Amino acid sequence: MTIQSQPFGDVDITNCEREPIQFLGRIQNFGYLLAVSTDWLIERVSTNIGDVVGREPASLLGEPVLSIVSEGALHSIRGRLQILSGDGGSERIVGLDLFGTGMRFDVAIHVSAGSIVIEAEPQAERASTNPGALVKSMINRVQKTQGLEGLYKESVRQLRGITGFDRVMLYRFAESGAGAVIAEASRSGIGSFLGLNYPATDIPPQARLLYVRNQVRLIADVGSETVPVIPELDPHGKPIDLSLSVLRSVSPIHIEYLTNMGVAASMSVSIVIDGQLWGLFALHNYAPRHLAMDVRAAAELFGQMVSLIIEGRLAKEQRQLEEAGRILHDRFVSRIVAASSTLDTIGEFADDLREIIPADGFAVFVRGEAQCYGHCPSGEEIASLARFLNRAGSGRIYATDEISANHPPGVDYIDRAAGVLAIPISRSPRDYLLFFRREIIQTVTWAGDPKTKERTIGPNGVRLTPRKSFDAWKETVHGRSHPWTLSETKAAEGLRVSILEVLLRFNEESQRQQSLATQRQELLIAELNHRVRNILSLIRALVVQSKPGAATVDDFAGIIGGRIQALARAHDQITSADAGAVTLHDIVRTEVSAYIGDKAGRVSLTGPDIFVEAMTFSTLALVFHELVTNSAKYGALSDSSGSVDVRWRIDENDACRIDWIESGGPPVAAPRRRGFGSTIIERSIPHDLSGEARIDYHLAGVRAHFTLPGNVFHLEGKRAPAPAVEARPDASALAAPAAALAGLRGLVVEDNLIISLDAEQMLIDHGMVEVFTAASVGEARKVIDAQAIDVALLDVNLGSETSFPLVRDLNARHIPFVFVTGYGENIELPVEAGEADAVKKPFVSDLLVSAIARAAARRTAAR
Repeated sequence: MTIQSQPFGDVDITNCEREPIQFLGRIQNFGYLLAVSTDWLIERVSTNIGDVVGREPASLLGEPVLSIVSEGALHSIRGRLQILSGDGGSERIVGLDLFGTGMRFDVAIHVSAGSIVIEAEPQAERASTNPGALVKSMINRVQKTQGLEGLYKESVRQLRGITGFDRVMLYRFAESGAGAVIAEASRSGIGSFLGLNYPATDIPPQARLLYVRNQVRLIADVGSETVPVIPELDPHGKPIDLSLSVLRSVSPIHIEYLTNMGVAASMSVSIVIDGQLWGLFALHNYAPRHLAMDVRAAAELFGQMVSLIIEGRLAKEQRQLEEAGRILHDRFVSRIVAASSTLDTIGEFADDLREIIPADGFAVFVRGEAQCYGHCPSGEEIASLARFLNRAGSGRIYATDEISANHPPGVDYIDRAAGVLAIPISRSPRDYLLFFRREIIQTVTWAGDPKTKERTIGPNGVRLTPRKSFDAWKETVHGRSHPWTLSETKAAEGLRVSILEVLLRFNEESQRQQSLATQRQELLIAELNHRVRNILSLIRALVVQSKPGAATVDDFAGIIGGRIQALARAHDQITSADAGAVTLHDIVRTEVSAYIGDKAGRVSLTGPDIFVEAMTFSTLALVFHELVTNSAKYGALSDSSGSVDVRWRIDENDACRIDWIESGGPPVAAPRRRGFGSTIIERSIPHDLSGEARIDYHLAGVRAHFTLPGNVFHLEGKRAPAPAVEARPDASALAAPAAALAGLRGLVVEDNLIISLDAEQMLIDHGMVEVFTAASVGEARKVIDAQAIDVALLDVNLGSETSFPLVRDLNARHIPFVFVTGYGENIELPVEAGEADAVKKPFVSDLLVSAIARAAARRTAAR
């Protein structure tokens, strides 16, 4: 790497990141390069191509490619280009007579910036390798290993076996770009690099990107001369991009790096997981070593297969960790929901939270105050940390194993908290759940001191040289905690969402309860005002009504005193929240006795013993109080001849129906305006108890009708169980051999493509010869009309319609069918469906096949 006009004091190793390693314009000398246009004219050649075609390289530029390449070879190259997968792929041809001279070449083909790049290597004398068979044997051994460590060890052993390199290492990258050797296979006597760490600058970013695009890289001879590609620049002034080249020459810095290690030949095989460079197989040889293209192809295929196996095992480990975390998470959520917790009380669950996300300390920072558990910074230090976290953005998990790296005050409490994982649980003010981990002093073994670089002056200015020593160099690392894992950050995100949902629900419930309390308070205040205005007239009425039944002053005082006591009891029962259950008969009788005295005998009460709780009773007492007082003032109980009939019963829906019927009193007319008393009668039961209420003003007397839902009362003793409803047989309870589908032709009606494809494949796997699919009733009818169908599978819900209209079409053609549904057991199928089974989603293969087999069998039996 060279840096032009670079001041001596400003040079550092990051300058390597700017080296254009894919535009060096040179190739290694064990092959030849030919770049041609899409109309097959030669655009570029390597200067050594004259050795095999017998012409000056410069004279070939602009010539047709057929001037040096045989027609048969060009035909083969065209064929491989046809199957080339876009700009990111390459194709290989083994043993091609490229120039028509009888000399065989292994050829690699790729497309670069509109040019077709053909690279040729003389074919090795030994017989070519079958990459597929070789890799299959290698993968079989790798798959038998247990755990990831065993997988890593066997992978490097297998790769060394087919390549013969002195040392094969598995190098894994960290998120920082640094890496470590996690597995190694080497010949004896050359030492070991196992466990050594390498800084991110050893493989700069542009090199890591090339490792993803070009997954096998061979440097056959570190000390060999490279070959230039001419012309250096095209007519547009651009160099050739050799990112996908198998012959691309090596960066001078990398050559110096390998030379300092004593390595004479090197090869790398990338491990790419989810589109990212997870690691490398790094192969070193201490003498020049060239591998034939077919062996490199086998190594590349092996690397791709190992990438998939590693990805699968990592995913399995991740799933196991997430499942364990999910169990703890669900337990925590159920507890916090049951406890109706708020932000202020969430600290009570510190132990549960630290079990989900292991930590040495835990703090809840709410409204500027910190509640701390375990090893934590002080309250003031947490407040300072919270202000720092506020800049990280709302709604984001923040995790670091080195607080002091970005938050300098963190240096003061490294011994208590070196790492933090913060979960924001509100926006304004910003509140947090904070998990802390203490400092872990670590010893990292590097492959040489990564900080020892030498500055030299080259032809283009000052540059840094790679380090010369790769002996193990140990560094003690302070100020860091155990890092937070991916599963822990995912668990934190799950906690954030769940806690916000729980708190939101609690807030909504609190607001709803507050609103209901406000409405009830307004109702009670209005009732209080109503009763205060009437209290004097009520007492006067008690005196007047009690006078005729009293023979003496003492009798008169006793009657009045008793009725006032009854009125007090009614008010106590209305306002008492802890009163026990009482009967509906007692509620009505209490109000009648309190207000109409000797007229109580003119009120008839008929119905079973129904018990209501205190809160329900207060509503009912209020309603019947108004009915009684209104009747006593204006209705059937206002004179000497009227009567009231109160009846209640349990209807077919287990609700209580109450009828208040007045008769024999003065003529009744509907009030000209609704007073507060009428409002209570008509709205209290629907509002407070979710029941029903209706009042009718007939000439002969007032009639009121109420319905109490079953959850606000109970009958004395145990209620007889409701009669069982005969359920449609569940298809999942029966079984039939899958072979019963052999030879059948089926129709799947399902609006979800993925589910449709799944059902289709399931039926084919169990013997169906052909399966048709439709996403709507209209499409299904076209299939039924055009094809011979033996059995149909119908999804009940097709989005904007149901599949029920198809029942008649299928019955008309004697085609049996099975329903699938996500509605559960409550689905009501059409009468025309007859004995059709209904399978609940998600369905199991054997159960679905069994249901379809039974349907088909019924058709056969009918025939």
